[in-house]
Amino acid sequence: MTRFGLLFGPLATVLFVLGVAVLATMVPGYSHVHQTMSEIGEVGSPVQMPFTIMAVAVAVCILVFAVALRGPSIAGGHSSLAAYVTGCMAISLAGVGIFSFPHPMHNVFGISELIGYQAPLAFALTWRRDPHAKGIVAFSWIMFVAVWIAIGLNLSSLDSSGSLWHTVHPVIGIAQRALFGAWFLWLAVTGLALFAKAPARA
Repeated sequence: MTRFGLLFGPLATVLFVLGVAVLATMVPGYSHVHQTMSEIGEVGSPVQMPFTIMAVAVAVCILVFAVALRGPSIAGGHSSLAAYVTGCMAISLAGVGIFSFPHPMHNVFGISELIGYQAPLAFALTWRRDPHAKGIVAFSWIMFVAVWIAIGLNLSSLDSSGSLWHTVHPVIGIAQRALFGAWFLWLAVTGLALFAKAPARA
């Protein structure tokens, strides 16, 4: 995979952000604050199929990025763990898109995203000794913390009677977007940073 595969990280981010923003406008009464993104493409939604196509397209871009990430990882003597964990997100996102809510498999693939969300941590750990990647490693640590804070907010639903969930529930759309936003921001910045550092022949 050439270094240009790294640009599929930022491409996935752009497709996801634009896809969610545009498709939401086609769902009458949809609220980015009060509703989850799954509700945009749920069964019976006027944009169920476009949402599925968008999710699969983003998943493909993530997978291409993950494959490309192995190159600089191996070249730098690092573990390829971050590439494999990122690839897991591609599988999860494709499953979420294909099995529209409320299909039982939708939530199964949704929970499996917890694996892919660990990509910033995997990158920070495996690249931490690279003197040329201090900036992106520091950024990955920050995104790891941001992702886990957002995960905590979203998983507060497991304690439906808890005070945290009562606070988060009315703005679940924001909480979910904070989670996706942190992860996709990591994906985009990492892709651009590694592309800039990679030799033209890679």
